[in-house]
Amino acid sequence: MKNLIVRLNPSTLPNAGEMGYSQISIVEPGRMAYISGQVAWRPDGQTVPKGLAEQMSIVSLNAKAALDAVGATPHDVVIARIYVVNLTPERLEELMPSFLATFEGAQPCVTGVGVATLAAPDLQVEMELVVRLPN
Repeated sequence: MKNLIVRLNPSTLPNAGEMGYSQISIVEPGRMAYISGQVAWRPDGQTVPKGLAEQMSIVSLNAKAALDAVGATPHDVVIARIYVVNLTPERLEELMPSFLATFEGAQPCVTGVGVATLAAPDLQVEMELVVRLPN
């Protein structure tokens, strides 16, 4: 099967591949899915954990469930946007292992945004995805 997403890290830009993502994703024409921001809410209504890393793990599971629902895999993600309350280098480092594990080695484009708050006071991280659906 032809690779429908080409990922680039040109030498004229910082090498994002070393950090686990790509500077550029080129997508072949096709159907797209836009997945709303996933947070650490669970289908069974369990309490949101207090820790950022724990929340990111749930966000990752929710993102993968959304991908499954549209018949896609982490390798079909074109760009991931992550919103983090009170984003600092230390908080970014704390959530990166679970964040990168979401993509199973694929390196989509990534945008990280620090925010003051999310939809509920207990939420610390949210991730939205743009996905090129497989044929």
